[in-house]
Amino acid sequence: MAANDGFKDRYWLHALLFLLTLATTVFSGAQMAGRHVIYDAADVLFQVGPVPISMPFLLDGLLFGGSLLFFLTVHEFGHYFAARLHRVAVSLPYYIPFPFNGIGTFGAVIRIRQQVPSMRKLFDIGAAGPLAGFAVAFVLLLVGFMTLPELDYVEGFPGHEALKDWINRYGAFPENPPTSAGNEELLTLTIGTTPLYWLMSQFFADVPPMWEMYHYPVLFAAWLGLFFTALNLLPVGQLDGGHILYALVGPVWHLRIARAFVLLLLWSGGIGFIVEVEPIMASFSLPTGQLSWIALSVIFFLYSQRMFNRNWKHVVTAVFGLTLTTALGLTSDIIIDMFAYSGWLIWCLLIILLIRVEHPPVAIMEPLTPRRKWLAVCSLLIFALCFSFKPLYIG
Repeated sequence: MAANDGFKDRYWLHALLFLLTLATTVFSGAQMAGRHVIYDAADVLFQVGPVPISMPFLLDGLLFGGSLLFFLTVHEFGHYFAARLHRVAVSLPYYIPFPFNGIGTFGAVIRIRQQVPSMRKLFDIGAAGPLAGFAVAFVLLLVGFMTLPELDYVEGFPGHEALKDWINRYGAFPENPPTSAGNEELLTLTIGTTPLYWLMSQFFADVPPMWEMYHYPVLFAAWLGLFFTALNLLPVGQLDGGHILYALVGPVWHLRIARAFVLLLLWSGGIGFIVEVEPIMASFSLPTGQLSWIALSVIFFLYSQRMFNRNWKHVVTAVFGLTLTTALGLTSDIIIDMFAYSGWLIWCLLIILLIRVEHPPVAIMEPLTPRRKWLAVCSLLIFALCFSFKPLYIG
């Protein structure tokens, strides 16, 4: 294993960022465990109610932060050791603490300090992180399900009186957040189920609903591991999934698939945009039918002209196709429930401006070995098992 000749890691900085991220994730986990969010349907007001962090909530925070940091560390060191094995200069992980987004972090990154010279090395470095991280997320998910408490666990939640009454009456979680006699209903962070999560949940009892996950620290950390794995495996640009797809199918098909996938995300985001924006405009007595669609068409145009490098034939085709399929999607309640998520418009903006849809060329173009092709297929399968069109939303 080669040393990073010519580069020096600032060990103190990596250690400091790790400790800060551990602190912010533990604090966020403790806050989630002691938080209740009430929506007053009569006044249309949100009341977020954190409570003082007691010892049980701090233990929940440690479980959440420790589990999430364990996943992030294994994922990033998967990249790190693969790069070192191939004598590619690489940094230690930079952890990103952020105490204001609800989970305490934006993840972690490593810095590749030189161009990866060959297709096979690119694949090995790109695939090692998500494969290693997924193994940890799967184990955490299994542990989270196997250690689920009984239903009386909800008695320790602050607030949530309507939920407690429901469980005491029916002995099970309700399908949707219950409404109290005072016309107050619980409105919380809701996370989207994934094929893997749904499949595993069928084998265990007392599985919490997706809108009550944040009170189950290991289970929620495991779901976030699946979420981060899916984001990294998006088949675009220089994300891990982009590296894997590029090495598997080459530059031409990578660009075609990457563009098609971004268009799919824009379609999902467009449906969510119309669903969310039209009621807002209606509250201001604005002509919703015209303005919301004009705004969405402008968004589609700006994204498409950047993605297709101002090839106007492709841009016009993309804008027309996205607008038409969005309108068709809005005619189906099933499609709206499954795919409407305006957040993808933000993610697509980050992809187009920062990550890029296309993949930069690699000096040595070489076919993958059969073992690497098998791992590439496994990576794509993992992406399908971990991906959700509606990952995180308030509802």
